[in-house]
Amino acid sequence: MSALRPLDWRGTATALLLSALWGANPVAVKIGLADAPPLRLAFLRFVLGGLVILAYAWWTRHQGVFDVRAGEWRVLISLGVIFSIQIGTMNVGLGLTSATHGAVLLNSYAVHTVVLAHFLIPDDRLTPAKVGGVLIAYTGIVLLFARDFSFRSETLVGDLIVAASAVLLGERVVYMARAVQRFDPIKLLVFQSAIGSACFLLASLVFEAGPPTGYTSALATSLFYQGVVIAGFNFIVSSYLYKVYLASALSICSLTTPLFGVLVAAAVTGDHLSPRLLLSTLMVAAGIGLTVRR
Repeated sequence: MSALRPLDWRGTATALLLSALWGANPVAVKIGLADAPPLRLAFLRFVLGGLVILAYAWWTRHQGVFDVRAGEWRVLISLGVIFSIQIGTMNVGLGLTSATHGAVLLNSYAVHTVVLAHFLIPDDRLTPAKVGGVLIAYTGIVLLFARDFSFRSETLVGDLIVAASAVLLGERVVYMARAVQRFDPIKLLVFQSAIGSACFLLASLVFEAGPPTGYTSALATSLFYQGVVIAGFNFIVSSYLYKVYLASALSICSLTTPLFGVLVAAAVTGDHLSPRLLLSTLMVAAGIGLTVRR
């Protein structure tokens, strides 16, 4: 296993681009939910993303994508299940909250990643600066919840579900960062897509038999962004970044993600940028910045 290294300028530029694209993903999901129920939307996204990854593997003549050796099934299935639950909770939660809340809460995954990496990845330890960043970011999340913390709140349930999805995303990032040191990243992505597609097809058939899907240009745009840009391009590139750089070092670029997500949500969905929301966003971003200091 080659030693993971801190970010250089190429890694930084690439990770910043991926973070900016990822920031708009909750907005794309929110738009898609207007025309498709959450589990069906996830199924369509997984199928499209899987096709993009397979096309990339074919174009680059990538070998051994479907060759699974003894002892690999446990990792492949575990990663696929974690990813499926994370996407499912994200879609369900975003359907019950605003795009701006979703952008802040989901993108707090970078802080969860740093905490989990301390326990699961050697030489990726918590420092006093990182602990301070974690506390600041979590305080920002509590601030976002505080005003709406009542059983009559219209967004509280959705906020809590998206917050849980963010923790699962942090766990998936750490699991992926460890797995790509021993596995072909493309193989991991292909099996994630296959397992996710099967899970969401079954779940949608069981739980979403009634709601129809509106095949609109908005849904097509949403699926293109989720499936091609995020599940395809973003995941392919990020899986290689995690093979080279420390997970916590890459998370520094996520500093821009909640800011970008909130601004896109306000521009596209018309969500109100309240002072409390902006302060919470800045605290999460500042906390991310501190947690990734070496």
